[in-house]
Amino acid sequence: MRSASLKSVLVDNAPTMLITGTSKGIGRYLVEYYVEKGFQVIGCSRRMVDYSLADYHHYCVDVADENQVKQMFMEVRKRRGALSVLINNAGIASMNHTLLTPLETVRDILNTNVIGTFLFCREAAKLMQQSRYGRIVNFATVATPLKLEGEAMYASSKAAVVTLTHILARELADLGITVNAVGPTPIATDLIRGVPKEKMDALINRQAIRRFGELRDVANVIDFFIRPESDFITGQVVYLGGV
Repeated sequence: MRSASLKSVLVDNAPTMLITGTSKGIGRYLVEYYVEKGFQVIGCSRRMVDYSLADYHHYCVDVADENQVKQMFMEVRKRRGALSVLINNAGIASMNHTLLTPLETVRDILNTNVIGTFLFCREAAKLMQQSRYGRIVNFATVATPLKLEGEAMYASSKAAVVTLTHILARELADLGITVNAVGPTPIATDLIRGVPKEKMDALINRQAIRRFGELRDVANVIDFFIRPESDFITGQVVYLGGV
């Protein structure tokens, strides 16, 4: 479906966006941001959220649990009938030297970042293909191209997400679905809380633009990817900060 067709859909019904990991941080910001922009937003996290918005519906879901994910998408299909945008924001990071990284941490990171992203991409594409239109935005990280010490499993999991993004972009193109990724620099959220200041400073100094990322920086890239006019943009990864 091209942009002209999408516009006719939007006149009749507000577009539906699904965002994972919406309990706090970037996910919560994106919920509020896109509700304000007129989307019907569906979100999920492992726990209930401590906020409510008129055009927001929340599910308690483990993104790596296939049965829970499938059940949620069945309800989304019944409730909304269609899905325009998926933002795979849910993620886990752990800054540890490889020799000090427990296997349980490895499994948690891979389950959420890789399996969770895969499951949501797969189920969203099944729903999007009905209207032959969709925008999927995954989350990468600058830790991957920077080969960031202390983030072996986190960076590796996001490298898998980047490869998944590239391949899905090709597999889903004929269905009218684009798949792209945004790679934020460190943002002052719970994801980096507890990381020593000197490590954060050293990372930021490796960027061309030496500052923490801001939530608006992430939304700016997502805005571009999900525009109806961006139907020729797929398989791209935008790393922030000049990495």
